[in-house]
Amino acid sequence: MTDVGNNEPVKVMMVDDSAIIRGLYRRMIDQDPDVEIVADASNGQLAIDRLKNKEVDIIVLDIEMPVMDGLSAIPHLLKVQPGVMILMASTLTARNAEFSLQALSAGAADYIEKPTSRSELTSGQSFKDELLNKIKALGATAQRRSRRGAGITQSPTSPEPIEAKKKADSNWQLASTSDIRLREPGVTLPRIIAVGSSTGGPQALSVVFGNLPVSLRVPIVVAQHMPPMFTKTLADRINSQTEWSCREAEDGDELTPGTILVAPGGFHMVVAREGTRVVAKLNQEPAVNFCRPAVDPLFISVADVYGAASLAVILTGMGNDGRNGAQSIVEKGGTLYAQDESSSVVWGMPGTVAAAGLCSKVIPLDTIANEMTLHVTRLAS
Repeated sequence: MTDVGNNEPVKVMMVDDSAIIRGLYRRMIDQDPDVEIVADASNGQLAIDRLKNKEVDIIVLDIEMPVMDGLSAIPHLLKVQPGVMILMASTLTARNAEFSLQALSAGAADYIEKPTSRSELTSGQSFKDELLNKIKALGATAQRRSRRGAGITQSPTSPEPIEAKKKADSNWQLASTSDIRLREPGVTLPRIIAVGSSTGGPQALSVVFGNLPVSLRVPIVVAQHMPPMFTKTLADRINSQTEWSCREAEDGDELTPGTILVAPGGFHMVVAREGTRVVAKLNQEPAVNFCRPAVDPLFISVADVYGAASLAVILTGMGNDGRNGAQSIVEKGGTLYAQDESSSVVWGMPGTVAAAGLCSKVIPLDTIANEMTLHVTRLAS
């Protein structure tokens, strides 16, 4: 394949009913030459109208606005430009957590926690970093897909721009499908399934667990990069939409077959033996890979407790969280699957473990549950 390169800035539309917020966003973004604001709007209807006359890679979309709110605008925006990425911006409330997950189900790609005060917006370097990182990663995905749709190919060895500046130490390179070195799956019957995900993860988790039969009779643990309140809402939605019993984990929860435990936002979750039981333990130790919850601590603890009887999955997400934990699992004889690039919102986390040669399969999202089921039932027979 020919590497055409890509020096085109990510084109952004900002949609927020506050002119002050839009101005603050603009000041943050204008400092970065890789990002360009090409339009803004004060409500969903204006955004739809302006999108008809602008090519945009990503829309940063507020939830609560007059005339038309962000949730109502999503299907119309995607109808105007089907390839556009939508990043929801919401304050950290239980109500907005539910709205954000509804937005993801409606087609939004990701969300960002918006500070509740102007002082936090103007002084919060972490918010600025997160905003720019997500805009760049999602925008790059939109541009790549657009080029492919236009018959232009891009080198598969070009990595996603994962949280570039503050993650400069996490150097890695994605492999093309033909270059990925797969390893033989483990030969021990899995007694646990561990899942790690980030950007695009809530939708991916719903697909996997919606297709995964509870008859597998194994416990499942999940680390999804999410803030507090959002993880409880996510667990409640999985519980209501699938056959699995799913809840946000509490410290000391026992791992039981047929139950999914989701790491709560703001906490790392690990598994540990207590006598004859295996339980979830929560802690607020420093962030790992700039995340809490992070996938690496969970996967490493799964490898320590379950060893070769571990089955792990890395789903869509930015960055390389999960790579070290996946290494621990496969070194103990466990099995790792990763979501493929074409079905991922961002092929950062799964691309990293694929490039490292840690996977037994790199597969589309809609086949992951079936492959896990076949792996478990084959070893159980």
